[in-house]
Amino acid sequence: MWRGGFDSRRCGILYWMWLDSNHGRRFPSRIWLVTSFEELLMNQYDSLSDDYYLNVNLNTEMDLPQSRETVLHFFEQIQKRYPTMRNFYNRDRGEFVLEEDKDGGSYRWATVENRRVCSGYVNPKSVEDALEQHRMVLEVAPYALTVSPIDCESLNVMYGFDFTYRGNHNQLLVEALGLPPAFERMTDIPGATVICNEPSIQLALDDECRTQCRLSIETRTTAYHVRTGEFPEEQLSVYLTARRYGSLDPGESYVSAMERLVEVCDRLICDHVIDNVLRPLQETIAIK
Repeated sequence: MWRGGFDSRRCGILYWMWLDSNHGRRFPSRIWLVTSFEELLMNQYDSLSDDYYLNVNLNTEMDLPQSRETVLHFFEQIQKRYPTMRNFYNRDRGEFVLEEDKDGGSYRWATVENRRVCSGYVNPKSVEDALEQHRMVLEVAPYALTVSPIDCESLNVMYGFDFTYRGNHNQLLVEALGLPPAFERMTDIPGATVICNEPSIQLALDDECRTQCRLSIETRTTAYHVRTGEFPEEQLSVYLTARRYGSLDPGESYVSAMERLVEVCDRLICDHVIDNVLRPLQETIAIK
């Protein structure tokens, strides 16, 4: 697997190294036409699952303003940049939402909750398109919602990958990813059926544990589905989240903090998640 920075000017070199480290694997020639690292990531992520998305959550220590004028002004600033985000509504729990139409399968959304500002993009045309939106939201929030740099409880960047599958998600994970050796023999118990298998691992990336990452898998198969043998077509989800805790450092902005988390996620996805999680799932579903 390749190493080094994500300098878009060197994406061709980086990508060549990535190809050579995958035991001679080759991808369609169109991949070689990438002109930036972001385009490379777009082609990579778009082909690895049925749907993928990139979300950013800013969690605050203090309650965010909830007045009509403040909330509307915040969303108006977003809509000026993205006019197709025209669906505005208030959920029962006090969550304000602005989003695009979902009919096309690719859409932007943003929310303001009591102590959280969120921005998301489902099936973006490119990773950079999603990041452009998230930067804009993080630039507007401090002014429109009076979010101070010291008011940061945590900032999250989350990449999600969904696989549509009709069958036992838990058993699928056993076949695609295996089980830890300590648990493997339990599946040999006569009559035993796996009804919950949602592996998750969380790592601290610094001595103070201020920056963390979490890889988790969420299944939608229940004991009822196993008992009846009727498995609806549901989505199995893989989530990779990078999170930094605490107030911003002097001279740091929410945008710069986000971009560092994005780099963490991209490194982990390229170095670990693609070959060890996403491709095995994709290949196992394909032969079912």
